[in-house]
Amino acid sequence: MNRLSSNLLAWYHTQKRILPWRDHPDPYAVWVSEIMLQQTRVDTVIPYFEKWMKLFPTVKALASANEQDVLNAWEGLGYYSRARNLHKAAKIIAERFNGELPRNLDELRSLPGIGRYTVGAIASMAFGMDEPTLDGNLRRVFSRLFDVAEFADSPTGEKILWGLAAENLPSGQAGDYNQALMDLGATVCLPKNPRCLLCPLMSVCQAREHGTQEQHPLLKPKKAVPSYVHAAAVVVERGRVLLNQRPAEGLLGGMWEFPNVRVDGDPARMLVKSLKMATQLEVKKKEALHVVEHAYSHFKVTVYPFRCDKVSIPKNKNLKWVKLSELDDYPMGKVDRQIANQIK
Repeated sequence: MNRLSSNLLAWYHTQKRILPWRDHPDPYAVWVSEIMLQQTRVDTVIPYFEKWMKLFPTVKALASANEQDVLNAWEGLGYYSRARNLHKAAKIIAERFNGELPRNLDELRSLPGIGRYTVGAIASMAFGMDEPTLDGNLRRVFSRLFDVAEFADSPTGEKILWGLAAENLPSGQAGDYNQALMDLGATVCLPKNPRCLLCPLMSVCQAREHGTQEQHPLLKPKKAVPSYVHAAAVVVERGRVLLNQRPAEGLLGGMWEFPNVRVDGDPARMLVKSLKMATQLEVKKKEALHVVEHAYSHFKVTVYPFRCDKVSIPKNKNLKWVKLSELDDYPMGKVDRQIANQIK
């Protein structure tokens, strides 16, 4: 074991965070937590994880659950394809592996939503295998420790960082090693203003020695994020509201929304005509509700909701009248949940 790994593990054994999925006897818990933690903060994930494990305590329980219940339990975490892939993978595991996560890495990798990072995390933390992993925290840590000059999000940079993660992995302690790196990145080696003086690896950090820690990780320039404007119709009638279910695949797949359309002009003026052209739904506009804004990973959206009366509703299996009192039972993205909260 080299000095990097020994210093890191010594620090971890005294400073590690107490998390509900750590030292959990069921690999399923590790899998769920790792999927939830993708692009999501730990303090956000903890209550979702605890609720999830009560609702779906085993792989078989998740496999037999209704997709709407799964999406409801996930609502608010974002990146909803993660929940759909968890559900799909649970069904495969229940059918092919008797409800137990496979230990074979190729079989693990074949499951929906499980990529190279997740395979390494599950293999090391749940099964004790000597496998490296590399998430955003680890990219940053290794970029600084070795003052990596390549873009961390480029194929060349990825190859270098995976190699460094594997080269420094201590045999028989991969689970603690990977979790220690995650904790170090989350609590000490921060994206901005890293706490170098508290770092157990300060003496071996090349970026610290060269004074370049604030410059790492190097990332490719991001493209400008586009912004879109939508107009939404909130049609309420006799204690019910009209909802539309989104397609099963794609952004917010399978979730519910208020009928809406993208517009390129004044939303109040364009709502009725644009909605009819796009969906064959005819409405009569009444009054404006509060505007809702939200930033997704690749674009921003501003939604102008309007209370409307129905004129003509097309035959469409994705449209459904829902009682206002039951709106919470229908999983929605953040934009539509905010609109729903305005009318409840």
